[in-house]
Amino acid sequence: MDEKGDDSCTIRNGTASEMRSLWRKKHTTEFFANQLEKGNAVFWTLDCGGQLMGELYAFQELSDKDFADGKTTAYLCAFRIHASLRGEGYGTKLLNYALQAFSEAGFAFATIGVEPSEEANMRLYRRNGFAEVRKSATTDPCDFDAYGKPLATSPFLLLRRSLSIGTG
Repeated sequence: MDEKGDDSCTIRNGTASEMRSLWRKKHTTEFFANQLEKGNAVFWTLDCGGQLMGELYAFQELSDKDFADGKTTAYLCAFRIHASLRGEGYGTKLLNYALQAFSEAGFAFATIGVEPSEEANMRLYRRNGFAEVRKSATTDPCDFDAYGKPLATSPFLLLRRSLSIGTG
């Protein structure tokens, strides 16, 4: 899936080798890369004039089924837009691209994590239909220590939205 965006920005699938070049968290990086290579994860980039200006990852299945169960619910994470492009609609475009891809793949729901103090992210996600608080979490199922154990993190909300047309 490639989509030509405004101002010569393109949304495209990223590769595991690109992902490895971006990340520096050894165990988490390898988990993401392995999941990409196995087809359990997807990595989309916002490429503007040959520069990576945004990224969004998604998992089809994780150990915590509230996040992604492999059948009905996919989990979006590690969503970043370069500071120079924030507020210009690129985050919404990238997010909607991912939501459409999972809807077309047959998923009924998408989840995303956000710390309540991240007001701009909360507004973006609410504006894009993430209205249901699925749960509050303190463990990230995509961030690991050297023993493969998920790491504890600051409390965050797991938000969920329907991928059905006409619903949020």
